[in-house]
Amino acid sequence: MPKNPPARGLIVLSAVERLPNGRPAGFWLPEAAYPWRALLSAGWDFRFAATAAGAPPAGGVDRSDPPQRMFLGDARVAARLADTVTADLLDPADYGVVFVAGGHGALFDLPGDRRLSGFLGAFHAAGGVIAAVCHGVAALLDVPRPDGGALVEGLRLTGFSQAEERAAGLAGVLPFLLDEALTARGAHYEAGEPFRSHVVCDGTVVTGQNPASAAAVTEAGMALATGRPLAANWLRAPAPAH
Repeated sequence: MPKNPPARGLIVLSAVERLPNGRPAGFWLPEAAYPWRALLSAGWDFRFAATAAGAPPAGGVDRSDPPQRMFLGDARVAARLADTVTADLLDPADYGVVFVAGGHGALFDLPGDRRLSGFLGAFHAAGGVIAAVCHGVAALLDVPRPDGGALVEGLRLTGFSQAEERAAGLAGVLPFLLDEALTARGAHYEAGEPFRSHVVCDGTVVTGQNPASAAAVTEAGMALATGRPLAANWLRAPAPAH
């Protein structure tokens, strides 16, 4: 990790609105809301990126969850979601940590986006912390290393498992199964119990298996980026005044 990283985090979101079977997609909202809460708790700024400019669709919304409710009701979040840009318009040196949210749509647009892959490759090569959760881990599949190899090759990683995919009933509509794709690129894939929090850290890359892992991935990513743990109440503390 670079010394004195910029106090700003990037949250990467899928822009896919619907799956091929017509089911709504969108970025999984808690996997964006939790990093947002963590960045604010640490006194950091935030920005959003996606594979298409403009406000991306959200899925997995649970307004009974305080962080999600705060995210949805925050005027600055709404303005910055509307101003979401593609990764080629951003400078990796401007960010101290990158979070990648999931949602099934992430399998369709994040891996094939060369702008995002190039950004993440440059960011990782400079020592930046990448924290990806669930299907958001797919964003790492095509990220290059400086030597031309695949970033994931040799890394210990997790992500939504084949068992979870089949339990969700969506394996047949997806372009690939994430665990198989990671393994094919040389990653050391690790799975925990289905739908239970499971986090794997390897260097400056943090991955979480499923939505239940979102909070733990966020905590681990921020701890790596800042060198200290988040405040105990980071998820539910009132948002600071803008």
